[in-house]
Amino acid sequence: MTYIIIALLAALCIFLVIKIHLMHKSTREIIEKLDMIIDGDTNNIISVSSSDKQIKQLAKELNKRLKQLRKQQLKYQSGDRELKDAITNVSHDIRTPLTAIMGYLEIMKDIPKSEKLSQYLAIIQGRAEAMKTLTEELFRYSVVLSGENVSVQQTVINKLLEDSIMGAFGALTEKGITPKVDITETKIVRTLDPNALSRVFSNLLSNALKYSSGELEITLREPCVITFSNQADELTQTQVEKLFDRFYTVESAHKSTGLGLSIARTLVEQRIVKSEK
Repeated sequence: MTYIIIALLAALCIFLVIKIHLMHKSTREIIEKLDMIIDGDTNNIISVSSSDKQIKQLAKELNKRLKQLRKQQLKYQSGDRELKDAITNVSHDIRTPLTAIMGYLEIMKDIPKSEKLSQYLAIIQGRAEAMKTLTEELFRYSVVLSGENVSVQQTVINKLLEDSIMGAFGALTEKGITPKVDITETKIVRTLDPNALSRVFSNLLSNALKYSSGELEITLREPCVITFSNQADELTQTQVEKLFDRFYTVESAHKSTGLGLSIARTLVEQRIVKSEK
């Protein structure tokens, strides 16, 4: 009797070991195929060799969720592509007549006119220039999203950052902002698009000009950590959290498209700004 019990226990242990082994195998299959589907963005489904009902049910539910995820992703990509095309077309359509308006306004400067008319023309000139700036920003945003005109090369980050700060230094000091700069003396070189990174720096500095309460700290530390930090007493916590959302502007930024920080974030997320060692 004892031998029978031992044999049954041994058989049960062997069965459990085999069962656990098969479950581990099925789990590995699910993980591997899930990684392959997500990384490859394919329409494949998860299939398992196991005959276990629970494992099959798990694979079935995952396939169901993957199908829903693909549907949502396609919907998002389609809408995002339509938005990019709309931005490009609208900005292009506005730029042509706006250029003509700017040209006529320039000609009218030399024509004799009354003081009142000169005031009105000055107002029109200011509005036209503001509109031109907004239109150019929209066009640049569409170009950034397309990822076109990328020129990757070896770039000294220290010098690029210093040049960007010097380019904005006059405007910063005029606004009462004296930046506190701490850039490492170690030369940091990365392979990237210098124009794109310069654009990131420019947009961050422009944002500081609009919202800084008088303080701005810029640091570059090894291996390549860049920090822009400033106080913005006039902004609420909710507004600060939305600053990087595209088209978001605060009430005081009437001439802003709300794209500056969004462009900076997009460029940083793209390979044209990420270093390639």
